Amino acid sequence: MIYFDDVSKKFDFKDKVYYSIKNLNLNIENGEFVVFMGHSGAGKTTLMKLITREYLPSNGHIYFNSVDISTFNRSQMNKYRRNIGMIYQDYKLISDMTVYENVAFAMEVSGRTNQEIKDDVPHVLELVGLAGKKDYFPTQLSGGEKQRVAIARAIVNNPDVILADEVTGNLDPENTRDIIKILKKINSFGTTIILTTHDKSVANLINERLIVLEAGKIVKDSGNKNNNL
Repeated sequence: MIYFDDVSKKFDFKDKVYYSIKNLNLNIENGEFVVFMGHSGAGKTTLMKLITREYLPSNGHIYFNSVDISTFNRSQMNKYRRNIGMIYQDYKLISDMTVYENVAFAMEVSGRTNQEIKDDVPHVLELVGLAGKKDYFPTQLSGGEKQRVAIARAIVNNPDVILADEVTGNLDPENTRDIIKILKKINSFGTTIILTTHDKSVANLINERLIVLEAGKIVKDSGNKNNNL
């Protein structure tokens, strides 16, 4: 599904060249749950932005379903990004919208009909355990509940891929376990999930394919489940 072919991403900083990703080769199959682990500066966020094409590679190519994403025109780019759901550490909810409205808004901007919104939003809120809080505003929710709304918003348009960038970073252990259970359930439906973390305990709790990044390079790839650190 997603293939990195000798990809590097460099930045110029104070007349010096800094490589955030260096000569990376990687294949992520449809339906995988892949965890990228590394300390701050390891290249995790750059990797995510390369997948969404917020960044273009300095060298190499990135393929989605065998098509080089750097060749996409605006229309193809918009269609490609609709295949990707994003979940962030800081939630990025709209404060003056209710839980229901935050999720519905993601469907509205994708051009979905009112009937589709009416049918699908309650379903995803039930999936993430927030059916009873659809009329709450973000300020009335705990951190774990806000992250559940963010997950609902990311999945409501049925994307092929979910990118979860440090989504447990602000959560306590109990909420972390709950969020991971939800993500694993979504993955069981066939959605590819790519998650970044700096926390070994999160990687072990997920217990799926683990890729460790250091200085923009892969230093470990379990390639399968049952990998513990």
